[in-house]
Amino acid sequence: MPGMQHLWLSCSLTGAASVIVGHPLDTVKTRLQAGVGYGNTLSCIRMVYRRESVFGFFKGMSFPLASIAVYNSVVFGVFSNTQRFLSQHRCGEPKASPPRTLSDLLLASMVAGVVSVGLGGPVDLIKIRLQMQTQPFRDANLGLKSKAVAPVEQPAYQGPVHCITTIVRNEGLAGLYRGASAMLLRDVPGYCLYFIPYVFLSEWITPEACTGPSPCAVWLAGGMAGAISWGTATPMDVVKSRLQADGVYLNKYKGVLDCISQSYQKEGLKVFFRGITVNAVRGFPMSAAMFLGYELSLQAIRGDHAVTSP
Repeated sequence: MPGMQHLWLSCSLTGAASVIVGHPLDTVKTRLQAGVGYGNTLSCIRMVYRRESVFGFFKGMSFPLASIAVYNSVVFGVFSNTQRFLSQHRCGEPKASPPRTLSDLLLASMVAGVVSVGLGGPVDLIKIRLQMQTQPFRDANLGLKSKAVAPVEQPAYQGPVHCITTIVRNEGLAGLYRGASAMLLRDVPGYCLYFIPYVFLSEWITPEACTGPSPCAVWLAGGMAGAISWGTATPMDVVKSRLQADGVYLNKYKGVLDCISQSYQKEGLKVFFRGITVNAVRGFPMSAAMFLGYELSLQAIRGDHAVTSP
């Protein structure tokens, strides 16, 4: 179907653009949350560039880039269809645009969050493992004296495929979902604070005379929703990053509670807010692009002249 092809192509293009734009900051965020010795954001950026050049910011990008179209299509589709089903079931009759309630949006967002973990857990794990196989990270965690700027002589993983096969060989298929419980605790409330602010912000920005929000309104509401969601998700994002990075060179954590306990005892409450600024800044352009691409795709499929909310 031409419409579905358009949706797939749009999700692919906007998803790829969001990954490419956001991945350097994602690498910085991951290093701040799960690494040792990186200091503040600017210090981390300088250190990564000095030790690994500009290519260091793009470590682990290939797997998210290859899977983003499927991920976006499924997660946005699950939210839209679940929300529509709940609204129609509540009304008792099918309608083109049944009225929405906060409870419908909340439940649909939670379902999308659960689905996102099933799809995104292995992708996030591979990405973080590749981002974190660095000399400073290894030496600091093993209690060794750092050796200037020398790279790791033999990286733990030679790429995403080698990373997957190594994890499956050493930990089984369940190893691909390491940190999934923390990701679930991050994404279920995170998607509630992603989709719900977007829906209400886009409706608030759009004049009453318009049948749907303009592309500009979608871009702005999507960006703000992304910044809100990623900013508030940071504490559990720190735990998830640490659990997934754990295992590149050694294993320190037994689970979510153990990670929280060890992190708090060693670094205090502030550790759970590492990378919050980077998360919020990164969340705006990535989410703006995702919502705009998805909404314009739906507009093309439906043959509408105005963008409509999911």
